[in-house]
Amino acid sequence: MKKINAIITGVGGYLPDYILDNEELSRMVDTTDEWIMTRIGIKTRHILKGEGKGTSVMATEAVKDLLEKTNIDPLSVDLVICSTVTPDMSFPSTANLIAYNAGLTNAFAFDMSAACSGFLFGMQTAAAYIQSGRCKRVILVGADKMSSIVDYEDRKTCPIFGDGAGAVLFEADPTGEYGLIDSMLHSDGSGAKHLYMKAGGSAYPASIETVENKWHHIHQEGQTVFKAAVSNMADTAVALMERNNLTSDDVRFLVPHQANMRIIDATAARMGLSREKCMINIDRYGNTTAATLPLCLWDYEQRLKKGDNLVFAAFGGGFTWGAIYFKWAYDGDTMKR
Repeated sequence: MKKINAIITGVGGYLPDYILDNEELSRMVDTTDEWIMTRIGIKTRHILKGEGKGTSVMATEAVKDLLEKTNIDPLSVDLVICSTVTPDMSFPSTANLIAYNAGLTNAFAFDMSAACSGFLFGMQTAAAYIQSGRCKRVILVGADKMSSIVDYEDRKTCPIFGDGAGAVLFEADPTGEYGLIDSMLHSDGSGAKHLYMKAGGSAYPASIETVENKWHHIHQEGQTVFKAAVSNMADTAVALMERNNLTSDDVRFLVPHQANMRIIDATAARMGLSREKCMINIDRYGNTTAATLPLCLWDYEQRLKKGDNLVFAAFGGGFTWGAIYFKWAYDGDTMKR
């Protein structure tokens, strides 16, 4: 009996219209284009504007883009998973809202929270539902409205993040040759104190004190997180390659979390890959957290060929990190844009 593999059969994406560039940001906080580009590598980031507009707005548009490109019946989708740390509300789940708004009314839906590794963890989860035979079609969304939790008076964090959403469709591979081949996923709660949002949960519910102390914004110890991200992303990606007997020549693309250009370069160097083999859009989108990996696929889909070996790698708050070896299943240039 052939092993059932889970393949991606389509990619959708969405970015808000408003673009916040470094020049405008430098008028909001004490920073410069040179400082941001040298340390992070970001030129612009998209920001979702409008009262009452949350992550589900972007995610729904990404799913609609996916449905249009793949031309599938929305009622044939069995499951919707949304990886996010900026849900519209504590409940109901953002995935539930996406499924309703996109017409996926036969699907059950739930959210996943693993910070910047959320989409990576979601890939393994979506694949498991396909591999088990429980679902035939699963839509995985990575989406975050990071502007809703960024302190635009904090020059260390506000240049980093942007808003966006990406979505992929998982189905079974009839040949058993393509799709998610292997994964290495990790978490370590001791890293929680270095990258977190203190308030908004059950430990520190919203109050006058939490708002005045800016506990509803991202707190990050930059150097500690940078060192942990470089070592863990690179170590895991290399270990995954070794376990699957992959050389740098075998890898078509590294699909890295878009946190920092220096982290991407360091991970690629450890894997023996040139920058040309890295999917990169951080300069235009910034760090969109759970949306970075699917937005990379959205940008690079036209360049992907059936049989391409991809290595996904991510690192996020918690700490969470990991890598996935994925064999692409279709020629991207056959898909409409």
